[in-house]
Order: sequence, then structure tokens, then C-alpha cells
Amino acid sequence: MKLATKYIHAGAHPDPSTGAIMTPIYQTSTYVQSAPGVHQGYEYARSQNPTRFALEEAFAVIENGKFGLAFASGVAATDAVMRLLVPGDEVIAAHDMYGGSFRLFSKVHEKMGIKFIYVDTSNATNVEKAMTPATKLIWLETPTNPLMNISDIEAISTIGKKHNCMVCVDNTFASPYLQNPLDFGATIVMHSATKYLGGHSDVIQGCLVMNDQALRDQLYFIQKSTGAVPGPQDCFLVLRGIKTLHVRMQRHCENGIKVANYLRQNPKVGKVYWCGFEDHPNHDIAKKQMRGFGGMMSFTLKEDSLAAATKVLSSTKIFSLAESLGGVESLINHPASMTHASIPREQRITNGLSDGLIRLSVGIEDADDLMADLAQAIG
Repeated sequence: MKLATKYIHAGAHPDPSTGAIMTPIYQTSTYVQSAPGVHQGYEYARSQNPTRFALEEAFAVIENGKFGLAFASGVAATDAVMRLLVPGDEVIAAHDMYGGSFRLFSKVHEKMGIKFIYVDTSNATNVEKAMTPATKLIWLETPTNPLMNISDIEAISTIGKKHNCMVCVDNTFASPYLQNPLDFGATIVMHSATKYLGGHSDVIQGCLVMNDQALRDQLYFIQKSTGAVPGPQDCFLVLRGIKTLHVRMQRHCENGIKVANYLRQNPKVGKVYWCGFEDHPNHDIAKKQMRGFGGMMSFTLKEDSLAAATKVLSSTKIFSLAESLGGVESLINHPASMTHASIPREQRITNGLSDGLIRLSVGIEDADDLMADLAQAIG
């Protein structure tokens, strides 16, 4: 089945009672039983909800997986994966990563006895060298947030299998339209569904997708036991968003190419981080595992300073200064003070994330308008 058809019909089944083509919003907390323990497959909405189940089926379909689970946020989904571990376990994680994930790892799970080792995962050899008998999970972002570093999912998944270690890929930046990590051997895929899957900046949600039944059962137990589940209205919104993922991503990619090339040609711009450039580090790997390069990118000015960046960040008229990404509208972001503020400055600078770095989520507006907006902001 082609992608466009898959996304429109994923998880969609006409309502058996009315024939409604859209999945109903089952806004209920509990379900009536005809006798103790005798019910229609639904007991309590934290554990089961038909709207959520339809969405979880859709998540599995669009990521070429067997099982999907929905969570109240991307961080909640990440937390569920970490709860598979026990004190003394080690996690190898990308040194360039979303600040919220780093905060969860360093401020919450380290206290629980989990050890995190941060390496440059764009070189699979670094992952192999960091492996120990205690390593139980490799946590990848590819492309990374915000420097767009690319890791070889297949090579690192092979390392994980060799050491009986799970590999979880945060696929938020790429979306399932551009990349399917399970196809390259990953154990779990995570999304902040708030971003491209929802696509309209109106919902907070996360998801996990996997192929292993036993792993799904473990994660489902964590999901219902901790209660970090999304409400049915939010599930409805993401189901609706998935139906247009392919057309939105096509425009994000088209605009991304134009904006990235405009920035690279602007004499006041220093470095542009976008994995679609042929000279981008590991571009050949990106071409192998991605169907396109998306609308996420970062850049610095020739004057790589906080003051110069702040002027641009405060001057755009179409790009909105805000956290998040993946909506139909274009956003501009300052990682050092916003999405990555929880990472110590020294560590950020070492990883290449300067105080002057600007991140863009290129939306689906007219590309000419977006480039003109950047031109007047950069001056």
C-alpha cells in the first residue's frame, strides 16, 4: 500500500453502531459490565479507550510496526522506555539531543540508579566502544535536535543485537513519512506526536511503536500502571493529523530545500545545519535511510553571538518565536535559552550548540514569503 493511502486509512474503521467514517471520541471514564468481569473488552478508560486504540493501531501502521502505544506526551513515552530498566543498567545516548530528554535522563532516572553515557552516535564505532555488559539500551535521535546529526540506524541496531541491547529511535524530526527505524532493525520507535503527527500545534502527545509482543505487553503494563495516557479528544486530533501527514510533509520538504539553500547563500549567515546538503556529515547515510530531508534546520550568523541571534529571533514576522516544531506554521527557536536550556552551557558548547544557534521549523506557507521574512530579519 502506498504511503498516502496508508496514512488516510490507518486505524480507521467505520463505527459499527452508526457507520460514522470518523472514529468517535469516546469521552467516558468507565464502561458498564453485565456481570462482574463480564464486559465488551473495556473496563476502565485509563487501561482501554476505543479512540486511543484506533490511534495506537494507526501508529503501528504508519511505522511499519505491529504494536503502537499512545502516551500523554513524548516525554511520557520516553519515560516508559526508561522504566523497562533497573538500577545498575546503562544507557548509551546521543550527545546532541532534545533538552527535555536530557533533563529526564539526568534529573529523574539517574536518581533511580540508571547510568547514562553520552557519545557522538554519528559514528557507530563510538557506540561499540561504549558498550559494557551493563548496557541495556541505546537511545538515538536521527536527525538530532538541533544540529541535525545523522546516525546509522542499521549499523547501530546490529551492534545492539550483538550485545542483546535494545535500540530506541526518537523519530520525531523525520516523521514516519521520511524514515521508518523498525525497518532498519530498531527495537522501539518513539515520537513526540505533538509535532508532525498531530501537525497543527493543538495537542500534546507521544507514542511508541514496536514489533515484539512481550515488549509491547511490558510497555502496556507501564502505560496503564503509571497512567500517562492521552485523553480521547487528543487521540482524535492526532488521528485526524495523520490523515494529512503525507501532503504536509511533501510541502515541508519542498520548503525546506528552498529555505536551506537561501540561508546557505546569504552572506550574513555562517553555518547551516540541514541533512539534505550533500556535504552534510553522513549525508550518504541520510539518503539510505530517509525518503527526504524535511523542514527542520539550524543556522548561525557570521557574527555567531547571542546578541546577533536575538535580533533575528525578535524580528521575524511570519516565523513565530516559540518552542515546538512540526506544525503547519513556521517557527523560529533559540535552543540555548528554550528547548535546550536544561543542558549545562559548557556541555552544549562542547557539543557544538552555540549561544548564537537558531533553529527553524519550516512550515507549509509559501516559501517565497518565508525567505523574504528571513531576509528582512537577518538584514
